[in-house]
Amino acid sequence: MKEQHIEVEGSIHAVLPGTMFRVELDNKHLVLATICGKMRKRWVRLTVGDRVKMEMSPYDLDKGRIVWRLR
Repeated sequence: MKEQHIEVEGSIHAVLPGTMFRVELDNKHLVLATICGKMRKRWVRLTVGDRVKMEMSPYDLDKGRIVWRLR
């Protein structure tokens, strides 16, 4: 059975090389995140201060995948 992911929201704190981002969650926790394949395919640009929705594994709460850019 496939494990469920945790969906959280946050804002981009820093842009790192290699399409990696440092995201600050609403509870002030910093997470290392990368963008998902669909966003990479559609050339979605992310900058510091953008609000994003992320998926995180329940096993590693220090890494995540950005799946949506919010307004």
